[in-house]
Amino acid sequence: MGPSGGRPRPEGGHRTVTETQARPPKSPSSPPAGSGSALDRFFDLSGRGTTVARELRGGITTFVAMAYLVVLIPLIIGDAKDVTGAKLDPAQLTTMVALSAGLTTILMGVVGNAPLAMAAGLGVTPIVVFQAAPHMTWPQAMGLVVLEGVIIVLFALTGIRTLIMDAIPLAIKQAIGVGIGAFIALIGLVDAGFVGHHETASTAVGLGVFGKLAGWPVAVFCAGLVLMLVLFIRRVPGAMLISIVATTVLAIVIDKVATVNPKLWGPVEPKVPDKIIATPDFGLMFKVDLFGGFERAGVVTASVVLFTLVLSGFFDAMGTILGVGEEAGMLDEKGKLPGLNKILTVDGFGAIVGGGINGSANTAVVESAAGVAEGARTGLASVFTGVLLTALIFLTPLAGVIPIGAAAPALVIVGALMMSHARKIDWEDLEVAIPAFLVIVLMPFTYSITNGVAAGVLAFTLLKIAKGKFAEIHWLNYVLSVVFVAYFALHPIEEALGIK
Repeated sequence: MGPSGGRPRPEGGHRTVTETQARPPKSPSSPPAGSGSALDRFFDLSGRGTTVARELRGGITTFVAMAYLVVLIPLIIGDAKDVTGAKLDPAQLTTMVALSAGLTTILMGVVGNAPLAMAAGLGVTPIVVFQAAPHMTWPQAMGLVVLEGVIIVLFALTGIRTLIMDAIPLAIKQAIGVGIGAFIALIGLVDAGFVGHHETASTAVGLGVFGKLAGWPVAVFCAGLVLMLVLFIRRVPGAMLISIVATTVLAIVIDKVATVNPKLWGPVEPKVPDKIIATPDFGLMFKVDLFGGFERAGVVTASVVLFTLVLSGFFDAMGTILGVGEEAGMLDEKGKLPGLNKILTVDGFGAIVGGGINGSANTAVVESAAGVAEGARTGLASVFTGVLLTALIFLTPLAGVIPIGAAAPALVIVGALMMSHARKIDWEDLEVAIPAFLVIVLMPFTYSITNGVAAGVLAFTLLKIAKGKFAEIHWLNYVLSVVFVAYFALHPIEEALGIK
C-alpha cells in the first residue's frame, strides 16, 4: 500500500480502493519525503510514505473512533460483582482504563512503531467479568490478567508467538483482514442501532428495531455515514475526523431540542459537559492479587480461566495486528510483519499494565484501522493517540460527548476498505478457500476474532490431511489445531470437571 516497501500491487499495476482513497495524493506543496528530521528518522516516515500531519490526523481519528471504550469498559466491569458481592467504582475504573490505554498506546508507538492503539479489549474483558469474577475477588481476577500478560510476553520474548504467527497459512492471514473488516463494520452497525438482535424476532439479526429504523440516534448515524462517504469519495483530507466532529455537534443539538431516550444513544449521551477538567481518581492503582485466585477458586477453575484469557488475548491481538498491519501496507509478500516481535511484546505488556492497575487487559484494538484509513502508517500516530487517551484522565467529562453513532460510520467505511484483501485469496482452491471463508464469516457472526482464526486453522489442517498433503502443513498447525479443539470444547470440559 505504501509507495515504498508496501504490499505489492495487483497485476496490471491498478491501484486498489484503499490505495486511491485511504491515502490521498500529496499536494505540490508537501515537504520532500526525505526531510531528515528527527521524527522522520525515528519513525521512518519517509520510508512509509507519510508525513507528520498525516500521522496526527490518523492518530486523532483512531482516538475518536475508540474513545467510547474508555466509557464502555468501566460500565461493563462496574456493573458486575465479584464472588464477595463487591463492585468497582466506575469513576476509578474510567481513570485506570484511560491511563493504561494511553501509556501502552504510546509504548506501542515508540517501541513497536506501528499505528496500533491499545485499550482494554472487548474480547477479554467479558472473560474477566463473567468467568473470573464470579469465582474470586476483583484483585484476584485482575491478578489472572497480569499472569496472562506475563505468559504472552514470554511467548513473544522467546520467539514462540512470532513462530506461531508465521506458521499461520498465508490464506488465513489474508482472510483475517477481510474478516476483521466485516467484524468492525458489524460492530459499527449494531452499536449505531442500524442492525439489531431481538429475542422475539424471527431472524437472528434484523434492520434496526424489529425490521425498521427508528429514533434520532439512528438518523444521526445515517447522516454521519452519508457525510463521511461523500467526503471520503471526494478524497477530502480528514474526511472521517470532519464527519465525526460534525455528527457529534448534530447529535448534541438533537439531544438538546428533541426528546430522546438516553439509552438509545448507547454508552455515551451527547451532552455538553458541565465541566471539562476532572480530578482523576487513582484508588484502584496496583490493587491486585497475583495468585489468590488459585486458592479461592481452585487450581482447575483458575487455570481454565487463565487458559481462556491467554487464548483470547493471544489470537484477538494476532488477528488485529495482521489485519491492520496489512491495511497499513506493512506486511511483506509472504504475509510477515517486520518488527513483529517488538509489537507482540508491547501487546503482552499491555495486559500486565491493564491488570496491574485494574483497567482490564489492554490489547491492540480494531478501531486502529480507522486511523490507518486516514493515513496513519507509523508509531507516531499511536503516540498522538496515546497522548490524547492519557489526557482523558483529566478530561473524563469529554469522553462522554461523542456518541457511538458519530464514530460508527468510520468503522463501516473501514470495513468496506478492508474487504479489498479478499482479492488475494485463491477462491478456486477449496483447500484454502473454505478455511478462509470460515475465518471471514465467523469473526462477525460470533463477535470473536479468536473464533474465526481457530476455525480457519482447524479447517485448513483437516482439509490438507484429507488430501494427504502433510508436507504443506507446518508442524505448529497440528499443535494449534489440538489447542483450538480444546478451546471449542471448553464448555463440555468444564462440565466434565464439575466447573460451573
